[in-house]
Amino acid sequence: MMEISIAAEGLFGLTWPEWKRLVRTVEELGFAGLYLSDHFILPDPPDYPSLEVMLALGWAADHTERVKLGQRVSPVSFRDPVMLARQAAAIDDLSGGRMSLGLGAGWMAREHVMFGYDLGDIPTRFARLEESLEVITRLLRTQEPVTFQGRFYRLEDAVLPLPRRPGGPPIVIGGSGPKRTLPLVARYADNWNAGNLSPDQLAERSALLDDLIVAAGRRPEDVTRTYNIPVLCWRTPAELEARLGRGRRLSKELRDLSADQLVEWLRGWPAIVGTPEEVIEQIRAYEAVGVTEIEAKWIGADDIEGLELLAREVLPHVTDG
Repeated sequence: MMEISIAAEGLFGLTWPEWKRLVRTVEELGFAGLYLSDHFILPDPPDYPSLEVMLALGWAADHTERVKLGQRVSPVSFRDPVMLARQAAAIDDLSGGRMSLGLGAGWMAREHVMFGYDLGDIPTRFARLEESLEVITRLLRTQEPVTFQGRFYRLEDAVLPLPRRPGGPPIVIGGSGPKRTLPLVARYADNWNAGNLSPDQLAERSALLDDLIVAAGRRPEDVTRTYNIPVLCWRTPAELEARLGRGRRLSKELRDLSADQLVEWLRGWPAIVGTPEEVIEQIRAYEAVGVTEIEAKWIGADDIEGLELLAREVLPHVTDG
């Protein structure tokens, strides 16, 4: 059965009042999960308020009872894997087993330069991600003290307080690269969180992932397939203009485009865009290639009417089995 969740973008002016309202709304409207991106700033100025992701998810864990939670995803280029494992296990306990631990290699150069983190070249990023995954999975999935000597991290007889859920929160790896990301997904992940692929492209990558999972000694069904994608839904031209307003305010490049031009630009991203009926059809196309959860990337945290439209006119038609 398909699930629909909301993946909030925390870089576009997200404040505590907006986050608290969003948390309550997503829980009340029946979405499956609420996820939050993990960055300091945008790739290019100007910059807007944002929230620290683990603190925000901790608040959400304590103020919801049903929705799944997690980061999409935390770059290990500026997040220490030991502390990430501890934080995620703690939020998982607080939420009663609703947290997932999203991990990625890191990509945004500007935030690393600004705050003095070493992003490194692509081979370095993925070597660090692989070590992070080794450290995190050993700490969360075993009860024995962990000793590890790597290029980036060192542990000696390390033991984290045991999380309540056996094995700890599920490991989610974000990214779609066939050469570096998917082999790590096959070895370590419980969930592959893909993006920027058409349904046909996703089907090809998913088949490759199946082969890699088998080669790693696991079963393809051990790794669920979720998809993070912008979703824009409207019924009338006025609703479309209102929904596009935030994007126009945030980007000089988009400011002068007509609504039709902006919609075509989004389709090429790719994004799921259109009337409720069109959005349902596009979601079904991803479901047909094995996606079990659509994470609707949601830039406008204040767009409660947009969430209500999705919940009322899309959600019942794609989650009823």
